[in-house]
Amino acid sequence: MPAFGQTFPFYTGPKPVFPVDTTWAVTAAVFLTALVTFISILPGIRGKSRLFWLLRVVISLYIGAATLAVNFSGEWAVGRVSANTTYKAFSAARVSVDIGLQVGLSGVNITLKGTPLHQLNETIDYNERFNWRSGENYEAAYEAGLEKGLPDPVLYLAEKFSPPSPCGLHQQYRLAGHYASATLWMAFLCWLLANVLLSMPALVYGGHMLLATGTFLLLSLLFFSMATALTPPCLLRLGPATLQTHRGTAFWLTLFTGLLCLGLGLAVTVLHRKRPDRLKIFFNQSEVGRPEVGRPGPRYRPVVDSTRGRDIALSES
Repeated sequence: MPAFGQTFPFYTGPKPVFPVDTTWAVTAAVFLTALVTFISILPGIRGKSRLFWLLRVVISLYIGAATLAVNFSGEWAVGRVSANTTYKAFSAARVSVDIGLQVGLSGVNITLKGTPLHQLNETIDYNERFNWRSGENYEAAYEAGLEKGLPDPVLYLAEKFSPPSPCGLHQQYRLAGHYASATLWMAFLCWLLANVLLSMPALVYGGHMLLATGTFLLLSLLFFSMATALTPPCLLRLGPATLQTHRGTAFWLTLFTGLLCLGLGLAVTVLHRKRPDRLKIFFNQSEVGRPEVGRPGPRYRPVVDSTRGRDIALSES
């Protein structure tokens, strides 16, 4: 920086701003394409089976999409605050900004947006990602941010989640994210097995797989919650304001999907014992009204031929 006559840190290159989470967008596109494909089959299905088919497809695709999306989501814990804080190191100039923090299973995402957007002859609009997933070095990403000259609020929050920080957030969130992600992958595999078993005459085992899916989803919540339960609170002060985090969209979506899977699995198990005929009708596996293929039907002899060859005693009259 002294070689270019600069005193304060500067940010080189374009600023990455992502208004939409690309992982959510790709997951939604894939499952919406599958939904449209299945809906195109509906005109070929007659009667009440059409409604049952649509209901099964929508619920199943929702469970699969939610399980896959929350695994890559960065909104398990979120926080946002408006603050009047310093913008650059070695400068007393202060800016009015909105600071956002998103904690996911694989890293943290920090956003910084000026209010107004243009201050100090600059456009204050940053969106930075720091990952700790397997194979990625969080400290290297933090050092790269220092070299780029990221604003003070971004570097301050990123430093709180670094391994040397006395807050201890890095170790807890990294372990919690690792085990939560593993249980979510198990839930996704159980969902796949449930779809296979529910399309076969093994409905009760499909219900058991739905119960396993819900159990793994709730276990992922338990692992992630342990990060905040075992870690003492670390104050994130940005000027006079304090940034506080709370449960994000991914956490509540996982909770709802897990409870839905448990309810559906329990319903399938109970109906298999109490009303198996109704359960088979819902999954279009009922044998009522289906012609039996390969089995000859009953043969009846005519009434006239039934007495042929037999001696019948006649009365005198």
